[in-house]
Amino acid sequence: MSRRIVLALAAVLAATASLHAQTAPPAWIARSNADSQILLDQIARFSPEFASQVGVSGYDDKVADLRPGVDQRSRAALVAAKAKLQTLLAAERDANVRQDLQILIKATTGQIEGIDLNRKYLLPYTDVGELVFGGEFSLLKDDVAAARRPSALKRLQCYVGKTPGCTPIAELAKAQTVARLGDKALLGPYKGEVEQKLANTSRYVEGIRQLFAKYKLDDAQGKAALDALDAQLQAYDGWVRRTVLPRARADFRLPEPLYAYNLRQVGIDIPPQQLMEQAQLEFVELQGMMQVLAPVVAKAEGIDATDYRDVLKALKKQQLGRDQVEPWYHEVLGRIEDTIRRERIVTLPQRKMQMRLASDAEAAQVPAPHMDPPPFINNHGEQGTFVLTMGNPGKNGDPTQAYDDFTYKAAAWTLTAHEGRPGHELQFAAMVERGVSLARSLFAFNSVNVEGWALYAESEMLPYEPPAGQFAALQARLQRAARAYLDPMLNLGLITPARAKQILMHEVGLSDALATQEINRYTYDSPGQATAYFYGYLRLQQLRLQTELALGPKFDRLAFNDFVIGQGLLPPEQLAEAVRTQFIPARQKP
Repeated sequence: MSRRIVLALAAVLAATASLHAQTAPPAWIARSNADSQILLDQIARFSPEFASQVGVSGYDDKVADLRPGVDQRSRAALVAAKAKLQTLLAAERDANVRQDLQILIKATTGQIEGIDLNRKYLLPYTDVGELVFGGEFSLLKDDVAAARRPSALKRLQCYVGKTPGCTPIAELAKAQTVARLGDKALLGPYKGEVEQKLANTSRYVEGIRQLFAKYKLDDAQGKAALDALDAQLQAYDGWVRRTVLPRARADFRLPEPLYAYNLRQVGIDIPPQQLMEQAQLEFVELQGMMQVLAPVVAKAEGIDATDYRDVLKALKKQQLGRDQVEPWYHEVLGRIEDTIRRERIVTLPQRKMQMRLASDAEAAQVPAPHMDPPPFINNHGEQGTFVLTMGNPGKNGDPTQAYDDFTYKAAAWTLTAHEGRPGHELQFAAMVERGVSLARSLFAFNSVNVEGWALYAESEMLPYEPPAGQFAALQARLQRAARAYLDPMLNLGLITPARAKQILMHEVGLSDALATQEINRYTYDSPGQATAYFYGYLRLQQLRLQTELALGPKFDRLAFNDFVIGQGLLPPEQLAEAVRTQFIPARQKP
């Protein structure tokens, strides 16, 4: 499972936070959640950092299982979990619980398939710096209970082997690779991926030092553990340069079965060729829409240009300083929320949405604006946070490696609608407040649903935004259409990375740095995942139109949107079935 998918999955897990405790869920949800615990226990057992992030108690001082034979042990645990779930399904009579058990069995089957495919085709390689930073950061946040933070030192001591029974995580990662290094049939990691991960290590180490200082964990024991981590990661990176880099592959493309698996896991249920054709048409149509809007934006903003590319360049010059970003986004959020209420677009949560700026280490891990989720189990009021970013600060201060894509004023409209409200933050909060089972929020997870809703949220807000905001929203949608045809074209060998980057920079208007990050995403960071945005948006808009056709004047946008996000993260076909069999009949009644 790629880093980006893990982060997205964590965001969904976090969405199912403690509001369950405020109102008792229906009896079937409680039973379904008990079934989900069978699979959740296995995930926590092999990835304690993930368990900590979502709030499972008892794992804060534990670290990822990289010991010899972990593939076989985790696979066996999943097979056993699947057998238990199949036994429960055979005896279950409640339709809702049965559907959830089928979701759990499908999710378990997918995880087993992923283990088998990775073991068959790929040489194991771990970015230890990122793993350790993620494990520490999940415990060292302002909204994490203070009583949990000392476990960050215990976890770090285990990472570096200073706890009895703990082997340094870097040594375990190295041994994993060495154990299979002799199998020449296995593909090494992509060279560009390894080089990028090596470049990020120092930022992760510095990020952990800053967290330890902030939360007063940098006493003698803390400094000793931090120094040990620094030395061990330097040694590990040296070994990677000597041993892994020579084995790295020059061709980023995955074996076809692995790429096809990635597409299925994010929710793509049509052939790549069909996806590319649909996205290419959308791309051309959006270029035309931007060209029509460009003169309007130019007049409103006093820009001396008419081509959409030049207008975008001029808008990007309206950059916000570090101290201006958060206040401006708060202002935009307030105006968006006023519109949502006035136009009856979707039901808003009662609480305020949290925002903050990312640290350099966070930007290394996720350079773009994103949602930082709270724990969903044993939650004591922690909330998700919309994390703003100044972009990648660049390697050695190189200005060509800095982003200008998120910090110009017009971009705030669509980014807030996507990551905040009515996008990710609202979708997750709504699932919590209305009571969605873990199976439908966690184990039915697919990027097509999550990212499709976020793009749909952008489109819902677009008519009410100022011209520059509308223009930025169309440019963001143009980027998602480009993703949906460039990602498969790259992975099927139909276009070169250099040509794809040209399109992203000159036709879409991305900065050099963001275009590079996008190419990295399609080629090695998370091949296939970026296609989910466009496809999810397409399927949700089709479902909206089909519902309007069926209901005519009885269609209600607020009711439809609330119903959709109330279904959790069902794949497109299951969501469409729920609308056809539940929402439409209910609205057709006199």
